[in-house]
Amino acid sequence: MEKKENRHWFLLQHEPLDVGAAFAFLQTPRAGGIDLFVGTTRQWTGDKETTRLEYDCYEAMALKEMERLAGEACERWPVERVFIAHRLGVVPPAEASVVVGVATPHRADAFEACRFLIDTLKQQIPIWKREVYADGETEWVEGPAPPRI
Repeated sequence: MEKKENRHWFLLQHEPLDVGAAFAFLQTPRAGGIDLFVGTTRQWTGDKETTRLEYDCYEAMALKEMERLAGEACERWPVERVFIAHRLGVVPPAEASVVVGVATPHRADAFEACRFLIDTLKQQIPIWKREVYADGETEWVEGPAPPRI
């Protein structure tokens, strides 16, 4: 699922995320600061070895919430462009599961807006993460609680 406009690009996809495409989209002559956060699957969580992460989400709502968060960031900081992408399905260690980026005239605003977006995304967007460990155990972690069916 994707929504791309002149200043905003939002993606939810099962394929690997393209960090280079995110950076290229964020580049604009009006921005002197680009901050790009890439979250990857780590192999170790404490003393447990993670073999993969599995992401699920309510795609239509997640995309709407990404738009809402971008709008809030644009109200708080002089954001020229926003990029938010999240991987769905299985993500093995060392691969990107989330890419968030902003372009602003100055670096301080870029840092603050990007930090706001990734932190708020993790708390509010309906994307759920399950860690699968080498010992066969699994655990749902972070994010909002999955809906009851």
